[in-house]
Amino acid sequence: MDMGNQHPAIRRLQEIQKEVKDLEQQVTAFSGLSADREFKKLERALTRQLFEIDSVDTEGRGDVQQARKRAAQETERLLKELEQNANHPHRLEIEAIYKEAQSLVEREITPFYKGANCISDEFEEGLQDIILRLTQVKTGGKVSLRKARYRTVTKVCMVQEIIESCVKQQPSLPLSDNVHPSVSKINSVLCDVNKARGTLIALLMGVNNNETCRHLACVLTGLMADLDALDVCGRTEIRNYRKEVVEEINKLQKYLDLEEEAGTTSAYDLAQNQSILKIEEIRKKMKEVHSVFLRVENASDLYLGSKAELQGLIMCLDEVSPGKNPCIREARRRAVIEVQTLITYIDLKEALEKRQIHSDQVNAEHHSHKAVWSVLGSLSQIQQEVLSFDGNRADKNYMRLEELLTKQLLALDAVDPQGDERCKAARKQAVKLAQNILYYLDMKTDEWEY
Repeated sequence: MDMGNQHPAIRRLQEIQKEVKDLEQQVTAFSGLSADREFKKLERALTRQLFEIDSVDTEGRGDVQQARKRAAQETERLLKELEQNANHPHRLEIEAIYKEAQSLVEREITPFYKGANCISDEFEEGLQDIILRLTQVKTGGKVSLRKARYRTVTKVCMVQEIIESCVKQQPSLPLSDNVHPSVSKINSVLCDVNKARGTLIALLMGVNNNETCRHLACVLTGLMADLDALDVCGRTEIRNYRKEVVEEINKLQKYLDLEEEAGTTSAYDLAQNQSILKIEEIRKKMKEVHSVFLRVENASDLYLGSKAELQGLIMCLDEVSPGKNPCIREARRRAVIEVQTLITYIDLKEALEKRQIHSDQVNAEHHSHKAVWSVLGSLSQIQQEVLSFDGNRADKNYMRLEELLTKQLLALDAVDPQGDERCKAARKQAVKLAQNILYYLDMKTDEWEY
């Protein structure tokens, strides 16, 4: 309909709906809590739009009344979604675990503030336990929950990295003040670096309200300037010592930059993480190989090339750096299993086709060995279905596939090798294959989300 011929009230409602639509993406991605400033800002913006909608005069027209009703319903839906994001049980679970991390940091961080670098086993073990529990929080693929969990995990992982870095550098630092007058200054800077390390940990975990990222950045820049001004008189050991302290400062600045940019960039958005993007790109290529196999009737010409391509994808996955983040590590592990499962499927298809070509040798085989290969033929067909399966454990097809795999395991258990070593080895491999297919099916349907 021509906008110029529309009723003014309809045009005004459409303008309001456009403004509400602009807020929708922010609402969907909101990963904070109801006490956060961003929540209150979005809530006020949506409430203001509701008032605007209510103020539109319908003049008793049915079409305007319906348009106003639809606009109000959409705005109310977003308000409800915003509230649900902030108060989702799993979002509150993430926050509860994070508060435990904050309490742990507050309790164990005192030595850093004093310039020391001693770490208790309780601190390290406590952080590891918190990271493990955070990765076990279910997100169900919900964007807001994924962002909240990833941000929290990343913060705790950064604290863990800072602490591990501190522990690892102890053997080579510091030198004795007696070595050279400059060493005394470097040791003093190192003590300040340890204090800055404690301040950074407190900032990352939100337990220091008296410090800001900007001030800490100035402190670190000042320490770097002090080191640059030192005269090491050409002494290699002192230069190396200074270099190590400079590297420690650079590491702290890296974490600080990430925290400073978090509000305006994708620093804590796992969907934009370069490692995850690389993993998803590899998975996409793997699916393309699988798709080609499904379309081609005679796939024998594709075996060698496809396996080489898939092996290359595994090498690419090996090169993906998960850092300390267990979510990325798990995503990479699952991608590797996906690719390996497809390679196994191709290997079995190839072996089955070779048996058909050499039928004379097959006829001479022990009957128990033939029975195992019969099961392997069935497993190949089931595996093809499992590779294509895209559902959950409530689906009838999932239960059917699970039952078929269980039956094949029972069939293998009933095979009597009668002392035939080849049959024993073949049955063992077949059992392992069936179990792996079952594991892969379960992995595809366990609702894990990074």
